Amino acid sequence: MVALGLQATTLPVVPGDSERGEKLFESERCVQCHSVDGKGGRTAPDLGRQIDRSFTPAQLASTMWNHAPVMWAAIEGAGIEKPRLSPEGAADLFAFFYSSRFFDKPGDAARGKQAFAAKHCAECHGITESRAESAPPVVKWESLGQPILLVQQMWNHSATMRDAFSRRGIPWQELTTQDLADILVYLRTLPETRQLATRFAYGSGEGGEALFESKGCIKCHTGRLALENRLHDLTLTDIAVDMWNHAPRMIQPPPSLTEDEMRQLMSFLWMRQFVYPAASESRGKQVFTEKHCADCHASGEHGAPPLPGQARKYSEVTIMSALWRHGPQMLSRMRQASIAWPRFKTPEQLADLIAYLNSVQ
Repeated sequence: MVALGLQATTLPVVPGDSERGEKLFESERCVQCHSVDGKGGRTAPDLGRQIDRSFTPAQLASTMWNHAPVMWAAIEGAGIEKPRLSPEGAADLFAFFYSSRFFDKPGDAARGKQAFAAKHCAECHGITESRAESAPPVVKWESLGQPILLVQQMWNHSATMRDAFSRRGIPWQELTTQDLADILVYLRTLPETRQLATRFAYGSGEGGEALFESKGCIKCHTGRLALENRLHDLTLTDIAVDMWNHAPRMIQPPPSLTEDEMRQLMSFLWMRQFVYPAASESRGKQVFTEKHCADCHASGEHGAPPLPGQARKYSEVTIMSALWRHGPQMLSRMRQASIAWPRFKTPEQLADLIAYLNSVQ
């Protein structure tokens, strides 16, 4: 638990909310060029239709960084004032993209319909009506549009499902991430469920460590079963599947979690690992030199603040904020000094750089 406690104090998470992020996406006029799930402009990529499973926060931030000069030129050409994005605003935008399934593995509705039947879900959960006691119909599943709520309800529902399967002589139905992704696409695109609101909100996770202890999680998740290195780059769909498959092996009955408790736990255990991916400080130091960051930020040349050394912790979310707050001025000074805009060849380079900056502050 020591490692988890250290994460809580040294790796802060800026809380984000997708509802605020959607409003910001519109108010900062990002929507004029970019669309999300087909809603918005057409001159830039649709940010809700990413099909690459490896699209992590590191890739989002590095892609945004690499294309920043082009974006700023397009914004200037359109007569739009460049956004100045706060860390809180960046966190809200990140949450908005997540709520749009930006980081999910692509699913297939036809496969999902088959899986929903094959895994015996349809025997109890009708689309508009319940087919078994205490089995809510799909139209009442708010979790379809709320990833953390999905994890919470699948966790709490597993004990009831375990008993129901046992009574019917059905073995426990394990899922893969692809199974759940397909099922969710199928259920989300039904005419009866399209009105369900999508939302993704996470907190700082400050109460998560206490919950990890009080709910008894720490009794098992220590040593080789500790969670601090097991959740990197997982989506909440991945985690929901892992928790579902793990349920039969849990001490019975498993602890029940409210939505707020699950939000705190996931913010504590998962968000830190999602926005602070596993990375190499030594490689990050090389990136700091090779990308010419040290030319200005180690010497203070061209008005650049000294880095490392700032009293803050960086993540992909805060890098997005720093890019939009300080990037245009940085680009102008770099052009005056005939220095090329640094670009990251891989998302891992940005993650390594962040690890290096955080290691020496």
